[in-house]
Amino acid sequence: MKKIRPSFEIVEPSFGSSFSYSKYVTNANNKAHLWHYHPEIEMVFVNGGAGKRQIGSHISYYTEGDLILIGTNLPHCGFTDETTGNKNEVVIQMKPDFLGTDFLSLKETKGIANLFEKAKYGIAFGKDTMKLVGHTLEKMNSLWSFEKLLALLSVLRELEQASDYTLLNAQNFSLEMQVQDNDRINMVFNYVKDHFLEEISLEDIAEMSSMTVPSFCRYFKKITKKTFTKFVNEYRIVHASKLLAEKPISIANISYESGFNNFSHFNKLFKEFTGKSASQYRKELKSMIK
Repeated sequence: MKKIRPSFEIVEPSFGSSFSYSKYVTNANNKAHLWHYHPEIEMVFVNGGAGKRQIGSHISYYTEGDLILIGTNLPHCGFTDETTGNKNEVVIQMKPDFLGTDFLSLKETKGIANLFEKAKYGIAFGKDTMKLVGHTLEKMNSLWSFEKLLALLSVLRELEQASDYTLLNAQNFSLEMQVQDNDRINMVFNYVKDHFLEEISLEDIAEMSSMTVPSFCRYFKKITKKTFTKFVNEYRIVHASKLLAEKPISIANISYESGFNNFSHFNKLFKEFTGKSASQYRKELKSMIK
């Protein structure tokens, strides 16, 4: 079987800055298609639109934009593509100690240190916080380096005080992951991303990971806190959620276009994962968009 190499991203700070800032129009950010990781903490603001959110072993579908904070070496995939429909996307990447080794131990910045600690699991912020900091994140593009730094600090301050957030991965997910784990898990994640419409054999995945099937199953559950089968099914369900929002085709066809060969099994898993039937999900999504 062909092995899919994981992607380690090298991040360079923006000119004159201690961190990297990039602003993209609509779907122009196509650099992060593969699962990848880096030692920098990453903040992503997607202004409007809807798409997949893939961070660690967490997979979900977002609507009306997104605001994410991703911890160091936490594997993730890009958030926008040609179908997202977003206006802009801002990506900020910073080393945990980009302000100096002692800065986060100050009394005034302990909240930001706690924020960076929670980011190890991946954080998704709610609509209120997005509205609060979105404009600041976008206007940073036109600021000089010092003002850009002050703006980033003000955003981090708002994020560490926010109450409308969700931790995306199970406790201890990233704490157990070393770089070699990231390499192996990224290989698996990339393979699932590219082949989830096909039948995925545990034997093939175990072989790709240079492990026996029982060893791989134990390893995957230890790292991700879920079975490999559950991970693949969740990936397919989230893809189905995306199709329900974007394609006016029958739910049976959506089931098959998401990698499910059994329609009743799809319906059962969809309700378990989302708490509602596929038809109810589509109906609620349409009324929310209107």
